[in-house]
Amino acid sequence: MIVAKINDLTGPAFVAAKARAYWELLKFRLSFLVAFSCGFGYVLASTEVNWVTLAMLFLGGFLLSGSSVIINQIIEKDLDRLMVRTMNRPLPTYRVSVNEATSVAVFCLLAGVSILLFYTNVLTTILSVVSMILYGFVYTPLKRVGPIAVFVGAIPGALPPLLGWVAATGSISHEALIIFGIQFIWQFPHFWAIAWVSDDDYKRAGFKLLPSGGKKDLNTAVQIMIYTMFLIPLGLLPATFGITGLNSAIVVSVCGVLFFAQTFSLMKSGDRKSALKIMFGSFLYLPIVQIAYLLDKV
Repeated sequence: MIVAKINDLTGPAFVAAKARAYWELLKFRLSFLVAFSCGFGYVLASTEVNWVTLAMLFLGGFLLSGSSVIINQIIEKDLDRLMVRTMNRPLPTYRVSVNEATSVAVFCLLAGVSILLFYTNVLTTILSVVSMILYGFVYTPLKRVGPIAVFVGAIPGALPPLLGWVAATGSISHEALIIFGIQFIWQFPHFWAIAWVSDDDYKRAGFKLLPSGGKKDLNTAVQIMIYTMFLIPLGLLPATFGITGLNSAIVVSVCGVLFFAQTFSLMKSGDRKSALKIMFGSFLYLPIVQIAYLLDKV
């Protein structure tokens, strides 16, 4: 077993193996993207960026995201063993014990909350904890109940830019709700494309994330198309309300149309390849749009 191999290691080799396991446990790329979205909201809202606050917001957001995903992995450790894409995670392979993972999650939670409370404000900290609870303790168990999990999961998934805005301004304004809304709607084609691609794995674990009764059919493809279509007018709201300018509106419109166009292939063929294109399209859409907004903020 892998655990035996790790425990057979000594000295620097053991430390390196454990460090790598903890790194995987934190899901660095996902937690980094969450932190980036927090920073995006902060910079977009700021008239003058406080770089210390931005750095601490990034770190606090990263740690709270890390805590959330570790809680998710602890709850789903037995289910992860059933799925090809997750069976090699640290908990299913026994490279990290449940007690170790719990300790890391608690540390990340306490450190993240302390950092945000000290460097930002109470509202940002409260909303961050709410996001963590929704993701770890509500969305995670709902994945085996039905597609309502996607709606619930879209809330913590869309909160990071709003948290950044609140960290900069201390309040939830209509501008904060606009950038929240864009990321909220983006979650649906993103989640459903992943669920379509990973359908066999998800069925082994009993996850029910696809709409239309969990079917990979035209109805599901149409719902993906509708939510993707909504991103086109939503993407223009920052320019409409004077948050950003015309240049970003053009970039976002082009990205929205290209993202939307990918859904027609899925409606026509219903194959995994088309779903993969939408999934990768969703990965590209969000950072490009956020960077365009930042470069064009008014």
